[in-house]
Amino acid sequence: MSFQQGLSGLSAASQNLDVVGNNIANANTVGYKQSRAEFTDILANSLGGGGASRVGIGAKVATVSQSFDQGNISPTSNPLDMAINGQGFFRFDEQGVISYSRNGQFRLDNSGYLVSSSGANLTGYAADATGAIDASKPVNLKLTTTDLPPKVTTEFEWGFTLDSNQPVPAVPTFSALDGHSYTHTKSATIYDSLGNPHALAIYFQKTATPGTWETFATVDGKTDASGLPVGITLDGGASATLTFDGKGDMTSPAAPLAVSVDLSAIDSTLGADTPLDFTLDLTTTKQYGSGFNVNLNNQDGYAASHLAGFSALETGEIQGIYSNGKSKTIGQIVLANFVNPQGLAPIGEGRWVESQTSGQPLVGEPKSGTLGVLQSSAVEDANVDLTTELVKMITAQRMYQANAKTIETQDSIMQTIVNI
Repeated sequence: MSFQQGLSGLSAASQNLDVVGNNIANANTVGYKQSRAEFTDILANSLGGGGASRVGIGAKVATVSQSFDQGNISPTSNPLDMAINGQGFFRFDEQGVISYSRNGQFRLDNSGYLVSSSGANLTGYAADATGAIDASKPVNLKLTTTDLPPKVTTEFEWGFTLDSNQPVPAVPTFSALDGHSYTHTKSATIYDSLGNPHALAIYFQKTATPGTWETFATVDGKTDASGLPVGITLDGGASATLTFDGKGDMTSPAAPLAVSVDLSAIDSTLGADTPLDFTLDLTTTKQYGSGFNVNLNNQDGYAASHLAGFSALETGEIQGIYSNGKSKTIGQIVLANFVNPQGLAPIGEGRWVESQTSGQPLVGEPKSGTLGVLQSSAVEDANVDLTTELVKMITAQRMYQANAKTIETQDSIMQTIVNI
């Protein structure tokens, strides 16, 4: 039976060389997981047989298993490249066929969907117009490239440090046109319902009463002939009074001011909703014996803007970056893990499908449970160690040569018998 043993050894060694060669060929394949041939012996005896021979009849490759160890993560210049650091697989949908991969090289197709190099759709959770994630079920991820609509200003936090050393203005009657009628002024931008920017100017007029200031405001510099504001009210009046205690803290008003702007009085051609109502919070303003300063400027409105790029968080959320500096969640990548990843069935192109031995997928967002985190603008290299594979190749070659030698030796023995 030595021929059978040698032939089985040649077959096993040849398959081992195939596995090693495949690992070497895919050393630069993103997300590739190295394989190894696992051998077992072959016996002629049956389980209940009575034969006394314990000599086997060779070896065979029992299975080719894959190692899902973490590969090195290499940075790239593509913001749509993703690398998984930890456990999990990207989930793909190709015409209803669900597959899984560690290859995170993605691109946008002509419909705005995130796809692999072979065109399979990456799946995840969709986001609505406000950026809220719908985690009810994974869907094919589509990155909308539409403009970010404008947002009207509804809240404005504005904080100042007023200089208590300043004298009372020489002109007691306020006029935005006369710099001698107020002590300090500053301007900022607010936005109407169409995203049109408007310059909101605020004026502080120190009064003869210690710790008391009168506050006025204009929009786009709109005033009457005497310099009084037109089209804007503060808490229903033309001005608001600010009072401070001896420590410089504001005592009144204790709440934000209700501001109303009649846009038709500012510019009747705009077409935006009017009035423009928002709250102006000046409660962080202080009065100290130091120079005038702005310490807070934060309002929630913005103009319409164009999509400028994408970025991904480690939790899988994809952020759209817009030309006005704002960002909005436009989707979230999901990952899947398995009880037995080695039970996955490979289908080529660095993808696997679930099988009975792998178990069902456990789908969730990155950084949850046992799932790893995502790193954008990066890919996971193949976990192939070329040095190790070259040593394996030499070993497989020696194995092949040794089995061939046993066949040669058996042939020589049989030839001797024939010649007797």
